Amino acid sequence: MTQLPVVDQPPPLSGALLEHLARRIRLRAEAVLAPLGLRPRHLVALTVLRVHGECSQQALSATLAMDGTNIVGLLNELETGELIERRRSPQDRRRHIVEITDTGRALLAKAEFALAAAEDEVLGALDRNQRETLNALLQQATAGELLVFTETGGA
Repeated sequence: MTQLPVVDQPPPLSGALLEHLARRIRLRAEAVLAPLGLRPRHLVALTVLRVHGECSQQALSATLAMDGTNIVGLLNELETGELIERRRSPQDRRRHIVEITDTGRALLAKAEFALAAAEDEVLGALDRNQRETLNALLQQATAGELLVFTETGGA
């Protein structure tokens, strides 16, 4: 009887696991953000504005990987809730500058506490050190993602 050659197995892929975990976190995030009148996309935009400060609407659109129509809709929602402020750029009246408001900062802080509890629930199988390692690895894997903000004239 002829023995079949041993074939190297492909390395385990993380994509499916990351997708499953992202879906679980997204569902919990939506559940805890809804009572605050927020959706995950609101949270991401507010976080970028809090971390990086005011920026052009175009830079925010590029950073969030959203087209012009969708960014306008998102900013309209945030502006209606007085979470952001948009104004014309004094240097170029065609550009809009976007900035998080104090109301936006306060609501973002509440949302982050709610999300921390949701994340604890989803990542309950990991201890604190493992969560810190996971976070560090995810930050490393996405290190280039926010570079668009500064390269496109953020503030």
